[in-house]
Amino acid sequence: MDLIVTVPDDRVNFVKKLLRELNLTVKPVMKAKAVAQPKPKKYTPEQQEWIDDFREALNEVELHQQGKIQLKTARELLAELRAEK
Repeated sequence: MDLIVTVPDDRVNFVKKLLRELNLTVKPVMKAKAVAQPKPKKYTPEQQEWIDDFREALNEVELHQQGKIQLKTARELLAELRAEK
């Protein structure tokens, strides 16, 4: 069985020595470097409006798939667009 233990830097040598005295193998594991989070991108008002509309559309699709709302058919949408002329 493998056991991973996090040891403070100032205690590493002591813990290694202790484990060796108990005839246990010590395999040091390097910490993964923390990945810096990218800075949020600045969007123009037009881009932000498009993003917000797209999120709203995705939310409506999700609600439709859950059966909570009924979306228009393509024919209904086309009829509505023709009526607005």
